[in-house]
Amino acid sequence: MRTTVIPAQITTVEDKIAGNLNLTQLMLMVASLFIGVMIYALLPKQAAFSLYKIPLFVIEFIVCFGLALRIKGKIVLHWLIILMSFYLRPSYYVANKNDIYLRDIVLAPVIKKKARKAVSLRKVKKENQVPIFNPVNVERILGISRAKLSFKFEKGALNAIWQVKK
Repeated sequence: MRTTVIPAQITTVEDKIAGNLNLTQLMLMVASLFIGVMIYALLPKQAAFSLYKIPLFVIEFIVCFGLALRIKGKIVLHWLIILMSFYLRPSYYVANKNDIYLRDIVLAPVIKKKARKAVSLRKVKKENQVPIFNPVNVERILGISRAKLSFKFEKGALNAIWQVKK
């Protein structure tokens, strides 16, 4: 007889306790019994027979045994957990690039004004003169730095590299 070794990634071990039932199925069936006892003991006319308790016993019995059934080798309870985790996951992801969380806020340096001296004729601006656009001043005012962000994949990890140019 030839034997082969099956890798652990392929096999799944499931302990069968009674017949074809595993521990989860048995726990669901025993839970049905405990829920029935709680219904009998806690609802009005405690520990006494009442007609309205019978439908409650039947409903909880059907639910617990329905969850213990197998479909395609998995218990219905496991299928429900998979479906609920899929449908209850967030479906909208909002990325706000204006968020200031974990950002370096660079404030423009404060420039102290010198005391004014006598006004010379050379420094007086003409009213018709148009201010010249200077991008360096705009970057300084807005706090924009000359930095470069790059990403590198190394050994299965993502590294972010922040290089500051001067």
